[in-house]
Amino acid sequence: MNVDLSGKTALVTGSTEGIGFAVAQGLAKAGAAVVINGRAQAKVDAAVARIGGSARGVAADLATAAGHDLLVGEVPQADIVVSNLGIFQPIDFFDADDAVWDRHWQVNVMAGVRLARFYLPKMQAAGWGRFLLLGSESAFNIPADMIHYGVSKTADVALARGLAKRMAGTGVTVNSVLPGPTLSEGVAAMLENERAASGKPIEEVAASFVRASRSTSIIQRAASVEEVANMFVYLASPLASATTGAALRVDGGVIDTLM
Repeated sequence: MNVDLSGKTALVTGSTEGIGFAVAQGLAKAGAAVVINGRAQAKVDAAVARIGGSARGVAADLATAAGHDLLVGEVPQADIVVSNLGIFQPIDFFDADDAVWDRHWQVNVMAGVRLARFYLPKMQAAGWGRFLLLGSESAFNIPADMIHYGVSKTADVALARGLAKRMAGTGVTVNSVLPGPTLSEGVAAMLENERAASGKPIEEVAASFVRASRSTSIIQRAASVEEVANMFVYLASPLASATTGAALRVDGGVIDTLM
């Protein structure tokens, strides 16, 4: 199977590290001209340098309308948009105030909403496009210690489904991708105290976390960011032309349902 994205421009938000960087790198390897996005100019520049080639970057905070306007001013056209930007914060429901909920909603949901409003009509006019949203297995397995996060990810899955229907017959597909526990820099930071105390490699610590906190996992370990990125790269390609409105799982089998 040959994924060829030559001649396509791909915007990946929140892509200076983690899943987002792996997606951007995978798209670039497939031939796309990639646009990196993050809040800090230094991190954007470093990510662009790592990818090389025709990659470029835009530093903008997409949790705000002003940041969105800055980004689209620099990137007025994109064939592929990956709304990957996302945050998570373990905190009990009764301690999560309005500010916590609003921050997760603005970053995890509204950033994607704004991107869709801007880019989907342009993709429709071109007769081709791929719009992908980062979901999570937590969209279905709402975590008790991050209800605010789970709700935001459920919204992303619903948004992708609704947008796919809205773009029916246009040549534009919209899907969401649902990773399970993934060994990104953010997860590694969350597990750092345990790693330091145990002296074990981070991969072993992450596997123990998965077995304890996501006991339904079939692979019994955290996925790598590259494993998750592979799904995004396929969905961004012409090969996935009959897949739209789907929530595709890269969860290691954590979601214990047949569909």
